[in-house]
Amino acid sequence: MNSSVPLAERMRPQDLDHYIGQKHLVGPEGVLRKAVERKVIPSILFWGPPGVGKTTLAGIIAKELKRPFSVLSAINSGVKDIREVIDNAKRYSGELKEVSGSPVLFIDEIHRFSKSQQDSLLAAVEKGIVTLIGATTENPSFEVISPLLSRCQVYILKELSKSELIQIVHQALSMDEFLKKKKIEIKEDSALLRFSGGDARKLLNLLELVVNAVDENEIIITDKLVQDVAQEKIALYDKSGEQHYDIISAFIKSMRGSDPNAAIYWLARMIIGGEDALFIARRMVVFSSEDIGNANPTALVMATACFDACHKIGYPECRIILAQTVTYLASSAKSNASYMAIEEAIEVAKMKGDLPVPLNIRNAPTKLMKEIGYGKGYDYDHSHESNFAGQEFLPESISGKRFYNPGKNPREEEIRRFLKSLWKDKYDY
Repeated sequence: MNSSVPLAERMRPQDLDHYIGQKHLVGPEGVLRKAVERKVIPSILFWGPPGVGKTTLAGIIAKELKRPFSVLSAINSGVKDIREVIDNAKRYSGELKEVSGSPVLFIDEIHRFSKSQQDSLLAAVEKGIVTLIGATTENPSFEVISPLLSRCQVYILKELSKSELIQIVHQALSMDEFLKKKKIEIKEDSALLRFSGGDARKLLNLLELVVNAVDENEIIITDKLVQDVAQEKIALYDKSGEQHYDIISAFIKSMRGSDPNAAIYWLARMIIGGEDALFIARRMVVFSSEDIGNANPTALVMATACFDACHKIGYPECRIILAQTVTYLASSAKSNASYMAIEEAIEVAKMKGDLPVPLNIRNAPTKLMKEIGYGKGYDYDHSHESNFAGQEFLPESISGKRFYNPGKNPREEEIRRFLKSLWKDKYDY
C-alpha cells in the first residue's frame, strides 16, 4: 500500500450512519443523534476508553452542524493555544452570523490540562463563544475542575463489543481503496481482537500492518500471522492506550497478590512509557483501601502521601517515591473487608429504601422535635464503662445485620475480638 495516511485515519467516519458503536448515544433513538438533528449541542465531555470513537464523534458533530472545528491536544497545547482558538471564535461570531451556533473546540485528553489551562476555557464556554467537546479516558469528576464540569454535559462512551469491532474491520475491507485492491479473508479474528484490546484505531492499524507484511494479493489472516506481525511491530507500552489498561491491571493484581517484584516491574514499564505519575499514585490510593484496608491502616497514609509527593515533585525523582510505596503496598497484609462492607451496605440501602432513623439517635435541634421524641432515650456512650452503652443504631427492619466482617489478619482479628466483646451475640463476629 502506498498511502502514508494510516488506515484508522482513512476510515474515520464522516457521518453518523457510518459510525459504529455507541448506539445509546447515536442510534436511532440516541440522545446525541437527536440533539444533532435539532442543531442544538451543549458543551460536552466524552468519557470512555481509548479507541471507541470520541474524536471521530466530535468531528462528525461539527460537520453535521456546519460549524468551524478546531482541535487541540492537552499533551502539547497550552493557554496560548486556547486563547488563539477563542480569539478566532470571537472573530467568527462577528463576521459569519449566517451560520447559527458557535465554533466547536475539541480538546483531546482534557484531563491532562492543568487547573489554569482549564480555567482559561471557562468564560468562552459560559458565554457560548465556543462549544467545547472534551475527550477523556479518566473520570471527569476527578480530572476536570468543577466550574468547567458544571458547564458541560458528560456522555459516557462504552467499550466496543466484539461484533462492533468485527464490523469495523469488514467496513474497512469493503470501503478502503487500498484494501479493496487485495483479496483478503479473515479466517481467524481472535488475535486481531486480543492485540487491539477493544481499541478500534489500534485494530485498524494492526490490520494494515498485517496486510502490508504479506507481499501477496491474496491474504488469509490467521491468529498466527497476526501474532507474528504484532509481536514484532507493536510497542510494549503506550500511555495513550496501546496496553494502558492491561499493564495497570497487571500492576494492581501484582500488588494484590503480594508480589513486590512483579509490581515494581510493571511500575517500571509504566514509567518508561511516560505514564502520568499521578495516575499511578491515584490507583495506589484506591488500592490501599480496597485491597489492604484495616489490615494495615498505614497503607492509606502512605499512598496518600505518595500522591501528594508526586504532585509536588514530578519525574524523574518521584519514581523513587512510587517505588517505595509500591513495594510497601505489595508487601502489606491484605483485606477487602471494608470494600465488601460498603458494597453490601449500598445494596441493602437500595433494596430497603429510605428506612427511618431510630428516634433515640435522631437530631433534636428544636423544642418540637424533642417533644415528639427525637433523641429520647439516647444513651451517651461515654457515660458508661469502656465508653460503650450497647444501644440500637440500625433501623428496626435490619437490626443485627452485620456488614463489616473483619479479615483474617492480625490487625483485623484484634478488631474482631474487640467488637465481639462489646456486641456479644447481637452481631455474628
